[in-house]
Amino acid sequence: MGSVVVLGIESSCDETGAGLVRDGRLLGHAVASSMDEHARYGGVVPEIAARAHVHALTPVVRRALDEAGLRMSDIGAVAVTTGPGLSGALQVGLAGAKSLAYALDVPLHGVHHLAGHVAADTLEHGPLPDPCVVLIVSGGHTSLLLVRDLARDPIVHLGDTLDDAAGECFDKVARVFGLPYPGGPAVDRAARDGDPAAVAFPRPLTGPRDAPYDFSFSGLKTAAARWAEGHAKAGRALPVADGAAALQEAVADVLTRKAVAACRAHGVGTLVVVGGVAANSRVRALAEERCGAAGIELRVPPMRLCTDNGAMIAAVGDLLVRAGAGSAPLDVSIDPSAPLEYAALHPVGRGR
Repeated sequence: MGSVVVLGIESSCDETGAGLVRDGRLLGHAVASSMDEHARYGGVVPEIAARAHVHALTPVVRRALDEAGLRMSDIGAVAVTTGPGLSGALQVGLAGAKSLAYALDVPLHGVHHLAGHVAADTLEHGPLPDPCVVLIVSGGHTSLLLVRDLARDPIVHLGDTLDDAAGECFDKVARVFGLPYPGGPAVDRAARDGDPAAVAFPRPLTGPRDAPYDFSFSGLKTAAARWAEGHAKAGRALPVADGAAALQEAVADVLTRKAVAACRAHGVGTLVVVGGVAANSRVRALAEERCGAAGIELRVPPMRLCTDNGAMIAAVGDLLVRAGAGSAPLDVSIDPSAPLEYAALHPVGRGR
């Protein structure tokens, strides 16, 4: 197949994203966020997110086209997130993608949201090494993966979170600390003025008998909440900066320790860290430090590609197109709780 411009559409949560990719190169992308509308509630409200996607989808696609200097007729394939995510939000993106694919008479590809995060790195650093270890850290997901050919091969899970994800831990503790939503960036900002050694927060699942690559951040969240409650009961002011720095250090320590160990155990020379929490300054710094000491290449996408965006979905679609993957029929459906097995998602009930 010749060179094809792939439009990617992302609407799994509170960002509406559109991106255009051809032959592994990002041509243009745009994102609209409804985060400010959710902030007053301390978390994402699904109905508000879905309505925001309805209003933002067409303008975002047009902005991405304008940035790329392309017309709608230049699009040769459409890729869209079909899971996991919020049901109503996914439905809006899929409806828009189906409409465009039908009107333009081009192939449609249903894409797994987390595979999009993995593919985002290719837009900055080129093809993924085969194999590589990928650490996905976001608001709802924390996983260690062994990835070979992202477009063709099954994705091997080395470990996953057993309860709260890293980003979820940041959000929940930030609320206890009196920091704004979203919690991850707020904790990162507050931690700049704190001492990471001020509080001895636990490092969950790091004992010799624990699952080596699984994660658990529920206990850390509870420990941070109890620490804050202790200050309140004693009538002491909460040293938020120290708490934020210590919390961030605990999360970064566990994530990077397990990721480097997985690379060593599987003889893999490249670690790719992706997802919203990959934007955290301490996670990035500690990953760089530990990978450097272990002789492991570290790849992290630029900040603009760490959070949800359409470019990452277009990147998966581009890989699928170049791998010769057949397009999904227009009766493709969403799967809000889709497991990460392959980059492409097919209609529920259909085989691969």
